[in-house]
Amino acid sequence: MTTALAVPHDWTEITREWLTAALADRHPDAVVDGVTVDMRDDGTNRRARLAVTYASGSGPASVFVKAVDPDHKAMIKMTSGLLHEPRLFNSNLELPLEHPLVYAAVIDEAEEDFLLVMEDLAARGADPRDATRPLSVEQATDGVRGLARMHGRFWGHRLDRPELGWLEPFVPWDGMQYAPLPAALERLGDDAPASVHALTIDGLIDDVWKPYVRTLTIGPTTLLHGDAHVGNTYVVPDGRDSTVGFLDWQVARRGNFALDLGYFLQGALTTEDRRRHEGAILEAYRDALDLPTDELPSLDEVWLRYRASVAHGLTLWLCTASAGELWQRPDIALALAQRYSAAYEDLQTAAAIADLV
Repeated sequence: MTTALAVPHDWTEITREWLTAALADRHPDAVVDGVTVDMRDDGTNRRARLAVTYASGSGPASVFVKAVDPDHKAMIKMTSGLLHEPRLFNSNLELPLEHPLVYAAVIDEAEEDFLLVMEDLAARGADPRDATRPLSVEQATDGVRGLARMHGRFWGHRLDRPELGWLEPFVPWDGMQYAPLPAALERLGDDAPASVHALTIDGLIDDVWKPYVRTLTIGPTTLLHGDAHVGNTYVVPDGRDSTVGFLDWQVARRGNFALDLGYFLQGALTTEDRRRHEGAILEAYRDALDLPTDELPSLDEVWLRYRASVAHGLTLWLCTASAGELWQRPDIALALAQRYSAAYEDLQTAAAIADLV
């Protein structure tokens, strides 16, 4: 993958020559003739869709580019891992699940800056999802199987690869203790159980989230997406079925499998679908790990770890919902806070964490 290019600091710096070089690994005969910004969406990261024409050869008619927003660099470093996503795709490892094709991942280590050039998923008919458009049970099961294939591929000693030497463990970070939790609880109202309404911000962070996150390095670890909530997924048509893909690998980490499994499943389904089908979906996850019998976690362990994992989604989305429109659309944040709140009571998460620690 091309990494020797300079990192453009503005979309206008992506010249014909620069993009020709960025596409060269997969489209060596393509010579870019024109680059036009079709769409831009600047938030925590800067994103844009570029329309591309060619003087010779052939390549994608459009690409999607992603770069860090300087105003959010400090926050991303603290919570996410500023350069993890480009490092992951520069590792040239095959990830055995659906994800966007990356043409180039360009990093400026000194400036702590990067730019990703990726496929435009719209060209494949991809349907981005968020909490207002949850997945079906069949789609969620497909997503869980994809995560399991990746987790199994990098399970335990299989994660010890030179290409992943930069990969950090999933550990707690500071900052969320300043969230105005009562604002989120007020917005939730009767949609949250009493056990959630009883939480204070100190109790949520110090007694629920941090103790859980500290368990993620106990036992075999694997490669984690790290941020596999439904808003980082998309669905692509695949014959009679559909395949669930995962976007935004910025929080890639090493840690226990259940962080991805629970964070995805508990937010991707409606509460009613989760309650009816989570047991069968957890079995589908375990079956898809494809591990030797002596390394395969028991169903009891999968269930315990899954119950405890609610702590992560609950904390992140209560804190997000407490911030109004600052970090996420309020309807999305509230829907996810509702789902993780229900799961916290249903799955007796506090008791599961106590069993793990």
